Amino acid sequence: MMAQWIPFLITISYMVIAVWLGFGAGKGRNMNKVEEWGVAGRSLGPLVMYLLVGAGGISAYTFMGAPGWAYSKGVPVLYVVVYLTFMGITAWYLGPKVWDLGVKYNHVTQGAAITHRYESPALGALASFVTSIGVLAYAVLQTTGSAYILNVMSHGKIPVWLGVILSLAVISIYLFKSGLRAIGITNAFQGGLMFVVSWAFGLWVVKQFTGGYSFGPVFERVRDEAPQFLTLPGNLGDMGFAFWTTSILISMVSVWQTHWIQWMGANTKKSIRTAATMLPTYYIVCIPMLVVGFIGIFVYPSLAQADTVAIQMAMDSMPVVIAGLLGAGTLAAAMSSSEPCIHGTALSYSKDIIQPIFKISDEKAGKMTRWLIFPIMGLIVAPISIMQPASLVYILLIGYGFIGQAFPALVGMFFWPRATKQGAFWGLAAGFVVTLVFSVWFPHPLGIHAGIWGLFVNLPIFFIVSLLTEPVSKKTVEEFFPDMVDDLYEEVPETTTKPASI
Repeated sequence: MMAQWIPFLITISYMVIAVWLGFGAGKGRNMNKVEEWGVAGRSLGPLVMYLLVGAGGISAYTFMGAPGWAYSKGVPVLYVVVYLTFMGITAWYLGPKVWDLGVKYNHVTQGAAITHRYESPALGALASFVTSIGVLAYAVLQTTGSAYILNVMSHGKIPVWLGVILSLAVISIYLFKSGLRAIGITNAFQGGLMFVVSWAFGLWVVKQFTGGYSFGPVFERVRDEAPQFLTLPGNLGDMGFAFWTTSILISMVSVWQTHWIQWMGANTKKSIRTAATMLPTYYIVCIPMLVVGFIGIFVYPSLAQADTVAIQMAMDSMPVVIAGLLGAGTLAAAMSSSEPCIHGTALSYSKDIIQPIFKISDEKAGKMTRWLIFPIMGLIVAPISIMQPASLVYILLIGYGFIGQAFPALVGMFFWPRATKQGAFWGLAAGFVVTLVFSVWFPHPLGIHAGIWGLFVNLPIFFIVSLLTEPVSKKTVEEFFPDMVDDLYEEVPETTTKPASI
């Protein structure tokens, strides 16, 4: 009888270790300073950056949502493989540029950089709010995943609502105490644990199912007995070519606030590029979990909750210690991704919205920032997670639609000096409204992702309004585009008239 509780005890032990590691990470540091709590004093080396970004991207959807989609839909889940590839490319190219700007001008958030580039605190605040919807959706995804794990591992003794509270309470202890340093050290531990557990579990399941360690026989059986899982629109017929493709496209152009802050935490821009170069070696952690989902098609023909297929398989057929390690690894995946979302939202709300509106000092903003994690957890993440919204992967897809609306403003930051605050502001506002309408009330018309519809409106407004309005001051353009400033101001002579403020 005691043996059935070993997986649960191993899973809970992981939470204790995470608190111990994270709580001590900020020892001797003044966490009332944004530079420390927010970006770890810009001190993270390439190995920690590698595991921080890698573990942050490999989340509950990898251990639960992705196997769940493979189990219920089939190949539509492979959109994950494509967008993770582009996430690494984005980090390699943009990360060092973001770091340079942050060090030079003391930015710590994406909103701060947007405010500086466009000379518009209102635009920075709007960008912070719109992108936070996607980031918080991701936090909900991870928290829901944590609660599912605790529910299954406890044989239903811990209801989902209590699992939500427990996981957020644990995170709050070390996140409040140590900020990004806690995220860095716990993600390093979580990242290693997830990698080992994923491959150990995946290979064990394949061996039990096929008698060997090759993934080939799994897909041969799917081809012969359930071929609908191997083509779009998938087994459920709800993931057509248009939605699958546009889901990848919106993911590709979404630059996360959490990644931006993590890049800011690096000790050098070389550390970012080294970590990004190595990221593909970490993302192979997805492969065995996807295969487990396809095996579940035959093991559980009528599982009620698709997202729990991997955990259920472990509980039903694996040695208790391995099942416990899978539970701990899955919980690590969820917590390692919810931490930066809550941290990044608190930092962005404090620096990009509250501080400009109420004109508070940097010192007061620093003290307030880490306290914001509690209302964000208690008033937003916990209530929505307890409601147990749609499947884990679908929550992620919806979130990308909002994050992607900041893409035109970032184009104007790195590639197009002619972009103006009016163009970026009204494009972002219109894109947000369209994305909201097509996510909630009229989901994904013509099978095209709501975020892409938002960009269809956002981008033309951004370019047209920018061309019709004056650019920002020559000084600011020179800070972002030193090689282009003369050409721009030959085309648009500098005037003494100040553009209408936003």
